[in-house]
Amino acid sequence: MRTCVATVVILLKALALTGVAHAQTQQPPPTTAASYVDPVGGLTLNDAISRALEHEPGLRASRSQIEMTRGLRDQAALRPNPSLSFFQQQEPGGADNQTRVELQWPLDLFRKTGRVEVADREVEVAQHAAADRERTLAADVRLAYGQVASFVRALTVTEQLLAATRRQLALISSRVEQGATPPLDRDMVRVEVQRLDAERSLQIGAVERRLVELKRLLGMSANASLTLRTALEDLVREDASPGASPLQPGALPRRPDVLEAEAGVRVAEAQIDRAQREGRPDMNLFGMYMRADAGFPQRGLSPTGALEPIRSVFHYVSVGVTVTLPVLSRNQGAVAAAEAERTGATARVEAARLSAESEIAAARSRDQNARRALDAYSADAIGLARQNLDVIRQTYELGRGTLLDVLNEQRRYLDVERAYTDVLREAYEAREMLKTALGEVR
Repeated sequence: MRTCVATVVILLKALALTGVAHAQTQQPPPTTAASYVDPVGGLTLNDAISRALEHEPGLRASRSQIEMTRGLRDQAALRPNPSLSFFQQQEPGGADNQTRVELQWPLDLFRKTGRVEVADREVEVAQHAAADRERTLAADVRLAYGQVASFVRALTVTEQLLAATRRQLALISSRVEQGATPPLDRDMVRVEVQRLDAERSLQIGAVERRLVELKRLLGMSANASLTLRTALEDLVREDASPGASPLQPGALPRRPDVLEAEAGVRVAEAQIDRAQREGRPDMNLFGMYMRADAGFPQRGLSPTGALEPIRSVFHYVSVGVTVTLPVLSRNQGAVAAAEAERTGATARVEAARLSAESEIAAARSRDQNARRALDAYSADAIGLARQNLDVIRQTYELGRGTLLDVLNEQRRYLDVERAYTDVLREAYEAREMLKTALGEVR
């Protein structure tokens, strides 16, 4: 009996251990900075911009406006349809009847040209509006891509520092067990590990939020898989390479928002011409055919002298012209409104140009100062900060320093890395904002 009980207990323990092992295998692997970057299969910045220009729903909606205005342009080029009228009259209680067919054909002598010109200019405005949407969308993608890369870099630094601190905790814990180090040092390092671990979790959340925003700009679902191919340092290095960006002035006329505003002036001018044309005389052609079957209830003599009913069928054909005379209304109000619209459109052009010039000037200043800050952070400075931390750690391990020195130097190194990440992000964003101000898409 005791043997059976022992066997059952052993089996239960084995099943419990198997369930624990299975549960551990079902847990997702911990997220690391390396899981967000794939140097081979990741998405490059140019690929991200291309995908956004192809799949982003807002841009597709802007492009649909072009097709809509083209359809309206085709409609404006069509002349008015003729109208056909049919009348049938019958004498009540009698035999007389009348059939009449009328045709009216508007000539549309002066209005078609004005309509088509306005429609052509509206197509041009829609095209420039879609191009400006492409420009702003590409800018949003570049900034979102850079933000993900910058937070991934910060996460990488934290993970490296966390791994080194955990190794240090293991070393100090073994020394505490041997009595060579007081337990206070172990507890201080353990607190530092917990602090870095909590900071790492917050940084993972920040990366995920920026990654979701980037997916939205790319037209991807929030659950879709996405990794980057280019790190933040490489992004900044690519922007700093010769010929990466045409930084010379002169690109202002190519900005789609300025071109859109200028096209708005041409729309207003076309509307003035259309309003004036609609105030001119116009003509409509009309034609009418009528068949009348009429008679009297008496009888009369025929040419042969015989009696016959007095009745006959009559045919009438008429052609004429209807002229619209602009005597009371020459469309003065519509012309005045169109002229006021042209004045406003001209002011909007000036505002767009001034805004573009201001954006370019501000972006140039930001880019120049960001590049100066980046030059101040050379690769030697970051390497020296890492070397200082290693020296302080080795000094502590040799018993010539305190743990506070290690922790202070470690936090100082973390501050340097964070500052360098901020400078890299600022240099990248400043250059990308300059590209956007100059009207670049890619």
